[in-house]
Amino acid sequence: MIRVVLVDDQSLFRAGIRMLVASQPDLDVVGEAGDGREAIAVVARTQPDVVLMDIRMPVMDGLTATAA
Repeated sequence: MIRVVLVDDQSLFRAGIRMLVASQPDLDVVGEAGDGREAIAVVARTQPDVVLMDIRMPVMDGLTATAA
């Protein structure tokens, strides 16, 4: 099972991606975040295999969060 974290500031977009990812038998959404700072905490807590992250977000953008 591939563990996935979704990061996007638009909750409706995250919900759509969550449904798409959840429809795949080998993927499991283990966490979500609404900005880069929150993403760092979620990734540390859940230890996912894949992070699907938006680049443009408030608080901390996806590029900065990915670098961290």
